[in-house]
Amino acid sequence: MITKLLVANRGEIARRVFATCRTLGVATVAVHSDADADAPFVADADQAVRLPGNTPAETYLRIDLILDAARRAGADAVHPGYGFLAENAEFAAAVTDAGLTWVGPSAKAIAAMGDKMAAKALLADAGVPMLPTWTDPAEVTAFPVLVKASAGGGGRGMRIVRDADGLAEAVAGARREAAAAFGDGTVFIERYVERGRHVEVQIFGDTHGTVVALGVRDCSIQRRHQKIVEEAPGVLPDDVRAALHEAAVAAGRAVDYVGAGTVEFLLAPDGQVHFLEMNTRLQVEHPVTELTTGLDLVRLQLLVAEGEPLPVTTTPPADGHAIEVRLCAEDPAQGFRPATGTLHRFAIPGVATEFGPARGLRLDSGVVDGSTVSVHYDSMLAKLVAWAPTRTEAARALAGALARAELHGVATNRDLLVRVLRSPEFAAVDVDTGFLDRHPEVFEPLLPAEQLPVAALAAALAGAAARRAAAPVLAGLPSGWRNVPSVPQVTRFTGPGDEEIEVQYRLDRTGALAEWGRKGPLLTDSVEEGSPVNSALPVVELVTATPDRMVLDVDGVRRAFRVHRAGSSVFVDGPDGAASLTELPRLPLPTAELAAGSLLAPLPGAVTRVHVEVGQRVAAGDLLLTLEAMKLEHPVLAPADGVVAELPVPAGGQVETGAVLAVVDPEEDPQ
Repeated sequence: MITKLLVANRGEIARRVFATCRTLGVATVAVHSDADADAPFVADADQAVRLPGNTPAETYLRIDLILDAARRAGADAVHPGYGFLAENAEFAAAVTDAGLTWVGPSAKAIAAMGDKMAAKALLADAGVPMLPTWTDPAEVTAFPVLVKASAGGGGRGMRIVRDADGLAEAVAGARREAAAAFGDGTVFIERYVERGRHVEVQIFGDTHGTVVALGVRDCSIQRRHQKIVEEAPGVLPDDVRAALHEAAVAAGRAVDYVGAGTVEFLLAPDGQVHFLEMNTRLQVEHPVTELTTGLDLVRLQLLVAEGEPLPVTTTPPADGHAIEVRLCAEDPAQGFRPATGTLHRFAIPGVATEFGPARGLRLDSGVVDGSTVSVHYDSMLAKLVAWAPTRTEAARALAGALARAELHGVATNRDLLVRVLRSPEFAAVDVDTGFLDRHPEVFEPLLPAEQLPVAALAAALAGAAARRAAAPVLAGLPSGWRNVPSVPQVTRFTGPGDEEIEVQYRLDRTGALAEWGRKGPLLTDSVEEGSPVNSALPVVELVTATPDRMVLDVDGVRRAFRVHRAGSSVFVDGPDGAASLTELPRLPLPTAELAAGSLLAPLPGAVTRVHVEVGQRVAAGDLLLTLEAMKLEHPVLAPADGVVAELPVPAGGQVETGAVLAVVDPEEDPQ
């Protein structure tokens, strides 16, 4: 019997496992890097052991340190979570050899399925259809192809290549990314199927010979080959579903599978099913299976690890529909690059349960208010899952909760997720792995650009209300009020894309909004009598004003805005979307001027490779260097034709956000 479980992972999956352990009365142990010392998952555990360092290679990928932590804390079992060492056969064997209970499949099964090429050969012999696959780039005979990491998952190391010219660089990049994420840079090449659906079967095995399929999930909507929306049950014909169940169970039996696993398939437009891989661990998207089957998969993992038989031996019928989204720290204004920083507020309305199988809205989160999003790890903040009797209801409830969430301090992919869930194509189940490529409209922010001035006005008025509330004298007078009106109040912000927004307003003696305007390229440069100052702006009346809530009548429609300030950052959540603004000082301090053509680091990271030399002529779009951050490679490209004037950071150098990575002089004469 397991009495104390160490989770060799971090973030929301560690918290998820700890939640079930509390229900079962199992004591828990967390391991953490220095960067994670104050993370919520550490506080959730009964005990915690520090792994000195920050990077995965220093901490969560160190088998020796994790086993030593188990010994020091007195743990008698280890759960690997997902990612890091979860599919490392050496780790599974080491845990077992140390006399601990391993919560997962055997090292032999992990090795068999972890070697994705060997797994393909094994299942091909069993009659499962396979895509053409190569290990040697020189042998590739047809394009497009997909370069994939042999170890791990989560889209790490994947590259689509459409012609032979880009294959060598794609293979090299995939190897580096896979090595950084999993400690194994082995890759292979697979035929890429256009408009295929990514579907997968959750299987479970026990030590008594039972292997059962627990339903099919659809994970087709992906970006950068990472799933962002997952649902169960997958909307499929009954015969396809049955064939998937049969093939997945056969795969599990072929390796005497024990524990939770996922067999992944590609469903081609012609209806053909192709085996992709088997993940020998609990999947990120396991909550949708839990909500539609009523099973706690972590509880089943622990029971099976203790030698108990599975309580289910046949596929349970799906009850209702569940949809999960992965909420990630990513900046839409920077091409959805991973984002870092402090999460000042993380609040999602209507959550019925956290980490549990209860129906309704479920949140599995690795963060709370005040959490720091580090450069060292994956960008996923949380998973939000909705269960409802029908798919339509689940999508609507999930989109509504996301749209009303207060996510302050770190840019996220929230708006993208809402637009996907509300799109007609998603409603019609017209989905495949190329969904986002075909629907650029879902990348538009929820808040229309023409409504940003009103959000900025709400922020400015909330700031004025806060100043009046804190005023030691004459607090009852409106902000900036004069007997004889003269110049308006002025508040300047930067908004999306660092656009500057200057809001001008004047309150009358009753506190009502007498006039307002915005200085900018499309509007007038001064405020005149009347409201608004320009016909491009709506007529606004101030209904109520407090430091954290503004109610405005906008062209006859009353709208409430929630306003949250953290230092100079102001976050405005309204009925049509959210705005993240930075209030600028009235008297800005002088700053050093950057050289023309300077390219700055978008986030902290390490320069892995420098592809050019000082003095080299480059064309717009040429690759200058590669920055690695949050387990992904980020190319830095030349913004225009010119000559490389400076390369201040060598390969291997660490940089902070805003550091100069290169200077390209666009004025240099190519002669």
